Amino acid sequence: MNRDIKMTIGCVIDLIVEKKEKALIVFEDEGFIAFLDSRPLFLGHTLLAPKMHIQTLYDLPDSMLSPLFSLTQRIGRAVEKAMGAAGSFIAMNNTVSQSIPHLHIHIVPRNKHDGLKGFFWPRTHYKDEQHMQEVQEQIKHQLNVD
Repeated sequence: MNRDIKMTIGCVIDLIVEKKEKALIVFEDEGFIAFLDSRPLFLGHTLLAPKMHIQTLYDLPDSMLSPLFSLTQRIGRAVEKAMGAAGSFIAMNNTVSQSIPHLHIHIVPRNKHDGLKGFFWPRTHYKDEQHMQEVQEQIKHQLNVD
């Protein structure tokens, strides 16, 4: 995989990485970025993505596999704690149903009887920007606690 791949025109994740699109970031390092989904399944729904434009899991360089899944564990724990969730739903679409042509992992806090059934994903909304920022801070706090 060529590390000099240019961002794909119109890829919202590339735009977030380049700080050309607004997002509430909960984690960022040299290789990865995680931010709140603006249309969450449940509050705290976070997307984790490599900063380099990589379309699918199959395109991910071997050297990035371990860091991606280590971060998935770390951020998943933080999201669960921050949202007081009993568990989480961690998912990745690979081409089919991939609404953004950029590899990303959904980290969704879950509780029994929360209404998520099969693959019907009813979306919810944050009350306002301040509410979204409060959730962002809760997750960031839990990432710093671990």
